Amino acid sequence: MKTDIEIAQEAEKLPINEIGAKLGIGPDDLELYGKYKAKLSESFLGSLSSHPDGKLILVSAVNPTPAGEGKTTISIGLADAFSRLGKKVCLALREPSLGPCFGVKGGAAGGGYAQVVPMEDLNLHFTGDFHAITAANNLLAAMIDNHIHFGNALRIDPTRIVWKRCMDMNDRALRNITVGLGGHANGPVREDHFVITAASEIMATFCLADNMADLKKRLSRIVIAYNYDNEPVTAGQLGAVGSMAALLRDAIRPNLMQTLGHTPALVHGGPFANIAHGCNSVRATRAALKLADIVITEAGFGADLGAEKFMDIKCRLAGLKPSAVVLVASVQALKYNGGVPKADLKKENTEALKKGIANLEKHVENLKNFGVPVVVTLNSFITDTPAEEAIVEEFCADHDCEFARATVWADGGEGGMDLAEKVLSTIENKPSDYHPIYSLDETLKQKIETIAKTIYGADGVEYTWQTASGSSLSASPKRSILCPTIRTNWAARPDSASPCAMPMYRPAPDLSLSSQAISSRCPDFRNILRLSISTWTMTVSFPDCSEANAIQQEQSSHGNCSSKKRSERGGEKRLMFRFLHYPFQTVFYLR
Repeated sequence: MKTDIEIAQEAEKLPINEIGAKLGIGPDDLELYGKYKAKLSESFLGSLSSHPDGKLILVSAVNPTPAGEGKTTISIGLADAFSRLGKKVCLALREPSLGPCFGVKGGAAGGGYAQVVPMEDLNLHFTGDFHAITAANNLLAAMIDNHIHFGNALRIDPTRIVWKRCMDMNDRALRNITVGLGGHANGPVREDHFVITAASEIMATFCLADNMADLKKRLSRIVIAYNYDNEPVTAGQLGAVGSMAALLRDAIRPNLMQTLGHTPALVHGGPFANIAHGCNSVRATRAALKLADIVITEAGFGADLGAEKFMDIKCRLAGLKPSAVVLVASVQALKYNGGVPKADLKKENTEALKKGIANLEKHVENLKNFGVPVVVTLNSFITDTPAEEAIVEEFCADHDCEFARATVWADGGEGGMDLAEKVLSTIENKPSDYHPIYSLDETLKQKIETIAKTIYGADGVEYTWQTASGSSLSASPKRSILCPTIRTNWAARPDSASPCAMPMYRPAPDLSLSSQAISSRCPDFRNILRLSISTWTMTVSFPDCSEANAIQQEQSSHGNCSSKKRSERGGEKRLMFRFLHYPFQTVFYLR
């Protein structure tokens, strides 16, 4: 069996001018970056405003598992299938981050015979967009330090700088660092931080901007620090906007590539979904809609996170109206959600599949809340059995959503023909009534409660304002965190014991009892729902380690969690108890 890179390098690619011609893009409207990739010119982008919009199809998935779901692969294969049907189609995808490409996750150009090519170009430096964003981010960081060193006219408090540096690599040693060592000439000694480029605020801002003028306005509003009077200081006040915009001048224009089936693909931007909206740029999506009759795009992570942000943030801000959602699942992923270890996922297990399909059920339910019709596709593996596939197909019939198997990894566009036809049928027969699930007029608490209840199945939300020092909100606005406490009635939904409809290894009462035991020992414990990463966290403070050991033993006795000592420095210890069903985890901070 050939590897992805072997398939990609052996494929016959068309010159990018020929790919652009399929969308009506002339050679003078492209700025070439070699033979097979190009950027759209600013003048051409400006000429598209009068064109009608095509149909927008979102590809999302069940919650991520180690087995992999294949959103990008399905997106690419579906686009190639539409091309085979004679449709004028365009992809709108994110650019990969270098860090994950060299990590466990690997590249993000699809897989098998459903890839964007040249895949090595896309997965590595591409057209330099990520490098430009990295430079703009770090330019702002350098200007902050220089401003403080040369007089600090804005009276920035060095202990309250919230802007972080970034690099496009997984380098955890730089997450928390000390800068300014070496004497007065190197600035004040202070704590600093690095994030990966895809998690930077510049990346999120960049991908939501309409044009350069809009980008400048957004950059100017970035809060970089607080002054000695507790007032926010912005990038605009620092005078950094023009310099950052100069670095982003070329990056803001979308990139054109092609699939193995020679389908045009606009690939632009790449914010992570756990810290931002997890979608490609607004500019690329809008351009694709003006250029094609059908546009396929995707949103990062599972539908509870990526699709929700796509619908509530990107679509609302950009005026988009998706016509349908393709929800990707795999037999292996559903069995994993049903409690099967990764090593045994290739073995038939219909009982585990029936348990794990509750995850798919919750995502279908969530997506229908946005008024958009859903098509479920099964990303097929050769180890899937007819009995397992029949369970998923029967589930879809019972839940009023179309179902199609997809074999695009092995067969390219041909393997997505059934899916493409089901999507077309859905668009024609089930008009979209898209609407966000919350109003912008609602308060922050109301919005959080709507998402917690509607998407994650929470029974209620309680709020406390908390600061790093334990002081009130007004005393330290920079460090204030809104901590929602989630009240969930898991027993009300026994088939999906967790908020994300993840069946547990043990019945829900086990978890409830252990939580009550913790609560009785520590009255101030809080369940904190981190909406940005779809993870539930319990943070508990104990007076001494004997209490922690007792609770650790009690948790382990239920058989539904594992513990790992993460760090021990001085008088502080941190233990992590990770429940075996994704994505629930319990974190104990012991002081």
